[in-house]
Amino acid sequence: MDPDSLLFPHKEVRAVQKELLAAIQKGIDAKRNLVIHAPTGLGKTASSLPVALKKALEEDLVVFFLTSRHTQHQIALDTLQLIKEKFNLHFGVVSLIGKKGLCLQPGVQSLTAKNFHEFCRAMREDKKCEYYERMKTKETASPEAELALHDLEQGTMGSTRVIEVAEQRQLCPYELSLLLAKRAKVIVGDYLYLFSPTIRTSLLAKLGRQLDQCIVIVDEAHNLPTRIKDVSSEFLTSFMLTRSKQEAEKYISEELQQQIEQIETTLSNLAQTLNKDNERYITKEDLISTLPFDIDTFIETCETAGDSIREEQRQSFIGSLALFFAAWLGEDKGYTRILAKKQGSKGDYLSLSYRSLDPSIVGAEVFTNCYSSVLMSGTLTPTTMYQELLGVDGQCQEFESPFPQDNKLSLVIPKTTTKYSKRTPEMYRSIANTINELAEDIKGNIAVFFPSYAVMGEIYTICSTLLKKTIFLEQRNMTKTEKEEFLERFKQYNKEGAVLFGAITGSFGEGIDLPGDLLHGVIIVGLPLQKPDLETEALIKYYDEKFGKGNEYGYTYPSFQRTLQGAGRCIRSETDRGVVIFLDERYSWPNYYRCFPNEYNIRTTLLYRKMIQEFFKTTE
Repeated sequence: MDPDSLLFPHKEVRAVQKELLAAIQKGIDAKRNLVIHAPTGLGKTASSLPVALKKALEEDLVVFFLTSRHTQHQIALDTLQLIKEKFNLHFGVVSLIGKKGLCLQPGVQSLTAKNFHEFCRAMREDKKCEYYERMKTKETASPEAELALHDLEQGTMGSTRVIEVAEQRQLCPYELSLLLAKRAKVIVGDYLYLFSPTIRTSLLAKLGRQLDQCIVIVDEAHNLPTRIKDVSSEFLTSFMLTRSKQEAEKYISEELQQQIEQIETTLSNLAQTLNKDNERYITKEDLISTLPFDIDTFIETCETAGDSIREEQRQSFIGSLALFFAAWLGEDKGYTRILAKKQGSKGDYLSLSYRSLDPSIVGAEVFTNCYSSVLMSGTLTPTTMYQELLGVDGQCQEFESPFPQDNKLSLVIPKTTTKYSKRTPEMYRSIANTINELAEDIKGNIAVFFPSYAVMGEIYTICSTLLKKTIFLEQRNMTKTEKEEFLERFKQYNKEGAVLFGAITGSFGEGIDLPGDLLHGVIIVGLPLQKPDLETEALIKYYDEKFGKGNEYGYTYPSFQRTLQGAGRCIRSETDRGVVIFLDERYSWPNYYRCFPNEYNIRTTLLYRKMIQEFFKTTE
């Protein structure tokens, strides 16, 4: 196989990378779906994009390269630019971020995604968006839009450049991006562009394409099941009802205000029978049957009221009620309905959810009808689980790590645990002492990830006076700027060494790269197993009935996935060397030990200090 014939962008290709290229080429040529576990360093983007692009150029197809975060777009754009330069090719590329992120209207960034889409729709229909109005002359692109397209089609376009050109010419960046997408061979975008049915239908119609003309590459595909479930779910809170009443009183009618109050009363009555964890399942009829008005008429009233309110204040909570109740009348199979009392910054509130349990309801439609697909991640194990969860009819394949095994020491230390029943001051002290020993033996920077902010806080209190190294403590709800500044300060300690304390589900457990000498060790404290809530119990029951693997698919593997993501922060290139520690006795238990991918080469030991010291001696 000649890598250049597949538009491979780099000078050299490693042996295992040739295997990956060949597997992807074979799958796309056969119009198959591929579910691929490919550890960090294999060059998943550089292997999948060129092969898909070659087929798209030959067969007049379009490639969708989909990610979970728009910060991941750049590596795809850079890869495509290398292909253009190396092979002197000219093809269209566009980066599509969320519609709200592209909008030039003032004040929209504070809107929720659903409120923004309703606001945008109303502005377009009422011809009040000057940026949208300047995009077209009758049914064709306006002269101003054509000039903007000419400016943009000269390169591989990121969203920042699109916004810049659109603002200069007072055009809608999203509509401009769609015009670019219509002429593009590769569209880099968020999962939701294909895995939200309403967004997919609208986008493909505007592109003049069908799914069978699309090659779909899903990057970091371990995130896809949760994202599909989230976008397929709806929520109603007591805060939304309060704001809806205020809108009804101010803009609409006393009758609508009273109907919303009746919904509040019903939820309050249902909340009298919450369990000890402040949750309960409810049925569709538990809510609908107690309301003294016709629900279909109520939904229509809220839709109309929402449109008129958005003319006054951009967003409408009454409009959100229409969306929720329309969803509430939906299917029972593959969903659960839960009422819960939760704690917020302004006190307790009620939350009613219509929660999706089955991502295959949406996923199967895409993977069955697209030309071909490649789902890939460095932690896509077990691949058969993701195949079943997403409804993928295709082939699973797992590749070995390209990095030398001698470069990573992976240890389970079975002397402590964060199991809830064993969380005592003595246990926290023992964990802190072990972290202190590891911080002494692992030279340079270390990241320590905890199962929760609460556990992190308990152990930080002890470690703050115990460790000699500077500790960087992650805070909840850090802004993007705060996270970037935090990480840059941490990197500057790479010589003397510092310790980053973070929650495994927080800002730094996934998606950060600290290659070279920026990170020499990762410690995973405990297993990130949360006490199963009603949603988790519903998942376990549903997956048990559907696959016979309820506990594995609904609880164990999703939790272990977070462990693997945190552990993956350590070795990011073939020259990196580092230690990964799993600090909890449960990692040595068979039901969890079997969750480790083969390439981890895990060893269980209490003689960890000697092993770590010997490991680093070989690099001196």
